[in-house]
Amino acid sequence: MNNLSQKINVLVIGDMMIDHYIYGNCNRISPEAPVQVVEVQKEEYTLGGAGNVLKNLIAFDCKVSVISITGTDEHGQMVLEQLNSCGVSTTGILQDPSRCTTVKSRVLASNHHLIRLDRENLSNITADLEKELLKTLQNEIDQFDIVLVSDYNKGLLTPAFLKEIFCICREKGIKTLVDPKGTDFSKYKGVNVIKPNKKEAALATGIAIKDRESLQEACAVLKELTGCDQVIITLSEEGIAYYTENKLSLIPTKALGVIDVTGAGDTVLAALGVSLASKKSLQEACEFANHAAAIVVSKVGSAVASFEEIDQRFPKI
Repeated sequence: MNNLSQKINVLVIGDMMIDHYIYGNCNRISPEAPVQVVEVQKEEYTLGGAGNVLKNLIAFDCKVSVISITGTDEHGQMVLEQLNSCGVSTTGILQDPSRCTTVKSRVLASNHHLIRLDRENLSNITADLEKELLKTLQNEIDQFDIVLVSDYNKGLLTPAFLKEIFCICREKGIKTLVDPKGTDFSKYKGVNVIKPNKKEAALATGIAIKDRESLQEACAVLKELTGCDQVIITLSEEGIAYYTENKLSLIPTKALGVIDVTGAGDTVLAALGVSLASKKSLQEACEFANHAAAIVVSKVGSAVASFEEIDQRFPKI
């Protein structure tokens, strides 16, 4: 599988953030309130959100670029430093002094996730920022094999911005794949492939997904809402479903043990992107993504999967 991503150039457009992990031990209850006391042992900061998609693509040996925004705060600087350390250009990152950089702080004790604390600004970016970001996209679009849109609903991907992204990519014949958020999926009209999870698909369509029939009905509604070519729905422990040419197919999960599902959706997005950009079929792309997800859910935190790990765990893929 390690020849899959040779010379693949991927653009990620999405909400950049910092994942902050606080690891410690928990052996007592506070005398001040009935809460656990965590004795902090170590802290880690890493790229999260669309940044985690980037990390997964780098693990797949892709050439990657990013278009996004941060604040001008210390965490915004941290995003730039981490991108530089990964060898990713920061020219597509705009810094907005009016907003904070999104930070998700997770407290873990003995690999158990106790609480998450978020710092974020959910207001939409300004029209001026949209224009600047679109100018970057128009100037660089010809070099990419695929565009991945990683929406965490943090204000970057406004309906107007999304419309222009999909229009520019379709004009250039470049496939787009979106990991959506929210309940109004009409904002993704024009995308080629949409990849919600089961809960997101149910909320967006108003269909309670409980069997194959309702799953197919939801896929058909999503296709109609977005005008997309194909729908992929991740089903957690049930695997992955994909819908193309009005036909639904299911691939069972490959996960042997689940420790932490954090970032698994980012891994699936990256794996699908590199596969589809490599001209693999939708079935092959979903199979590969399923195997990659099985690797990352067996790790703690926003992990990545490499070709070597996938080949070692699943030698027949």
